[in-house]
Amino acid sequence: MPIYYPILFFCGAYVLTFFTIPKIIGLVENKKLMDEPNNRSSHQKKTPTLGGVSFFYTLIFTLFFLKYWDQEYETIYFIPGLTILLIIGLKDDLLVLSPYTKLAAQLCAVGFLLMNNNLVVHSLNGFLGIGEIPLYLYYLIAGFFMLTIINAYNLIDGIDGLAAIVGIVILVLYTTIFYVTKHYFYMILSLSLNGSLMAFLAFNLSSTRKIFMGDTGSLIVGFIISILTIKFLSLTPENYEDLPFLLENAPLIAISILIVPLFDTARVFTIRIANKKSPFSPDRNHIHHILIDYLSLSHRNASLIIGGFNLLFIVLFVGLASTSKNHYLLVVLICFIIGLAYLFFRLDYSITNIKRRVSFRKKMKNFTGEVKHGSEKIKRKK
Repeated sequence: MPIYYPILFFCGAYVLTFFTIPKIIGLVENKKLMDEPNNRSSHQKKTPTLGGVSFFYTLIFTLFFLKYWDQEYETIYFIPGLTILLIIGLKDDLLVLSPYTKLAAQLCAVGFLLMNNNLVVHSLNGFLGIGEIPLYLYYLIAGFFMLTIINAYNLIDGIDGLAAIVGIVILVLYTTIFYVTKHYFYMILSLSLNGSLMAFLAFNLSSTRKIFMGDTGSLIVGFIISILTIKFLSLTPENYEDLPFLLENAPLIAISILIVPLFDTARVFTIRIANKKSPFSPDRNHIHHILIDYLSLSHRNASLIIGGFNLLFIVLFVGLASTSKNHYLLVVLICFIIGLAYLFFRLDYSITNIKRRVSFRKKMKNFTGEVKHGSEKIKRKK
């Protein structure tokens, strides 16, 4: 593929998003469809939302021109899913929907993609000794994994710049992977969405022309990232020859690329369930909330730190995956996640966590008191 094609797609997506977002801001302000701050919000004033609409039409234009590289007619599977998420995202941005309604819509969107035979993962290529996998098991695992990625990305969209920066890091990696493996359709798709995110970021971090991507944007971007992840895992052994890591480590590389949204989601879900709340109930226990509430970082600095961590983690993990067997790499990943979870537990001074710590200390104090009292009774009897 000539180098100017990817450049044209990237620049076209950037320009289209950059020059149409002001129109969206004007419309939202005129119709008073602003995002109202509440007790969970990290912003203090009404802000235009619906920035994610620009991602939708940018992707539609990209898919139209990508038809020349779409030899397997994969585009047809993208349109229904993107349209469903646009509608449900718009409705959630304007009227708040229940998490289960959104989950049902995501399941429908994912269902269309699972019909694409070019995304089927036939084998895990020796990961934990697993080779060929049955088709029904692929549908279950892929469907669950895609829903997890969509919701994980949706949940990190809590402060200015974070979702866009993390999305840019992830898409840069997938652009590189699909360029090396000569999957130009997915390479250009990644590059175009990246151009759109970069244009959006300029407005999202602006103090005068700020706009949020909203659920419309986060659902669409999470959906595309989930597709790219499944496509990466479906690559054949021949495709991995030019990639700088062992074939069997591909699932762990996918997890490392998505480490920020996956870790943050697992963490907040665990905290909510431990507090006997729904995993979808809102709170301020996310990593980005800890950085701005406890460390008093600005939105921009917190987003850059998290995005930088994501990039460094990927580089480190790719380096390890080039020589290490997946069993050792999995142990490293688990140890790292446990260490990270402990670090953020120590940093989390939210009201919920303080109550949890006080309750734990009381229980321990009562337990040690009972033990001491029991031992004194035994001594008296003797």
